[in-house]
Amino acid sequence: MQNKITDLFKIQYPIIQGGMIWTSGWRLASAVSNAGGLGLIGAGSMYPEVLLEHIQKCKEATSKPFGVNIPMLYPDIDKVMTIIVEEGVKIVFTSAGNPKTWTSFLKEKGITVVHVVSSVKFALKAQDAGVDAIVAEGFEAGGHNGRDETTTLVLIPAVKEKLQIPLIAAGGIATGRQILATMILGADGVQIGSRFVASIEASSHQLFKDEVVKASEGDTHLTLKELAPVRLLKNKFYQDVQAAYAKGASVEELKQILGRARAKKGMFEGDLHEGELEIGQVSALINDIKPAAQILDEMVAEFQLAKKQITN
Repeated sequence: MQNKITDLFKIQYPIIQGGMIWTSGWRLASAVSNAGGLGLIGAGSMYPEVLLEHIQKCKEATSKPFGVNIPMLYPDIDKVMTIIVEEGVKIVFTSAGNPKTWTSFLKEKGITVVHVVSSVKFALKAQDAGVDAIVAEGFEAGGHNGRDETTTLVLIPAVKEKLQIPLIAAGGIATGRQILATMILGADGVQIGSRFVASIEASSHQLFKDEVVKASEGDTHLTLKELAPVRLLKNKFYQDVQAAYAKGASVEELKQILGRARAKKGMFEGDLHEGELEIGQVSALINDIKPAAQILDEMVAEFQLAKKQITN
């Protein structure tokens, strides 16, 4: 599985673990990196001092490359970037904002920069900003997502046709066969989130992990597009949002329903009723909770088998 992505990140497999809020701490990131993929720490749910602790613990837990995912809308992003540089982090994934803002700064420090997009237009803007690779994420993905609702099956070949730099596929990927499919479509690697939520090392609450395993087809939905589109499991909070839509709720009313720390309440604290349970459509294919290394090994084995089957 050696290719542009493994060369770029100096890893064994072109498999990146998504830097998900309330899920992707140092334990998960180091486990994936030690298993041959690229682990990411999700800075979006961490205060700067918490992120610092996770980076330092990750460096102690692995000698392999790992990175940090940083939403560009993060309120203390100046402090985060200082920590990234001072701690010698070599790989940064940015999302949810303009890549021009920090890409030059990071690259001047010798940091590899990848930006997450959901459309061809934003992929080209990120390429023009000088990033080293793109993550193109289809709307099957969990958490915050693109408004255009372009599926991974359509998005990857569309971006590949226009892009000159390495392309990483995301959204709806949890198995080796799906990894192979995205590579046939033109991806050089994959970023996987939901499957690693259902891992032993994920920092998300056990009750949330159990709900992910229980999920069936149709149990997730992309909603709150007026605020920031998010795919989540259908629970009481989701039903409250749908009821508000039915009554013609305004943007301000939707903001009041969402409130603060809704994702933390659901994913980290395990409130399955009032919390926001962010997860992708592919949760319907996730049936167990395993160590991250075992998940990655099984993906690679299935990828190799599927590749052999289609070439025979």
